[in-house]
Amino acid sequence: MEKLFITGIGTDVGKTLVSAILTEALQADYWKPVQAGLEPTTDAATVRSLVQNQVSRFWPERHRLQLPASPHAAAAAEGITLHPADFQLPETTNHLLVEGAGGLLVPLAPGFLIADLAQQFALNVVVVSRNYLGSINHTLLTLEALQARGLRVRGLVFNGEPTPATEDFISEHTGVPLMPRLLPEPAVSVEVVSRYAAEFRQWFNR
Repeated sequence: MEKLFITGIGTDVGKTLVSAILTEALQADYWKPVQAGLEPTTDAATVRSLVQNQVSRFWPERHRLQLPASPHAAAAAEGITLHPADFQLPETTNHLLVEGAGGLLVPLAPGFLIADLAQQFALNVVVVSRNYLGSINHTLLTLEALQARGLRVRGLVFNGEPTPATEDFISEHTGVPLMPRLLPEPAVSVEVVSRYAAEFRQWFNR
């Protein structure tokens, strides 16, 4: 069974879209441990709306925080401190996708980062990268941080317009497995997710 933690090199790089695609591809269960910001919708609700299969189960967030901010700040605004002991993986016999919040070193609480949560769960990690000025640095730092913590990178997803110079360098420098890439889409829909899910399903079945 695939048990995967989805992280990105930053905010708004496509983690939730990749989570939806992988959930559909594997007919996996989905869990977002911490949701910071509830309006206009949540990541779990977005993933649920894009997934068609009848197998996936959507597990409730452990913490649903009102403020759309870093989880440590959103929790503090509600007088809450997040602790590692708060979080237990859902007990399922199915594949499981766990979506992080922001990038790998986003704080959940003083001394407690998203990376610590991934390490606590000991899951393989899927990293989502999007090209922008500085994205090579951010991608390499994310991959080095995972390596330093002994976490295996299951695959790297490039999202957006192809940038061969950037992508080839990252691939050659790190040697991480490359998953199917995502191209710019006019709109994200069930059909788009289904199309990419077929590509990712083939990748997992190689």
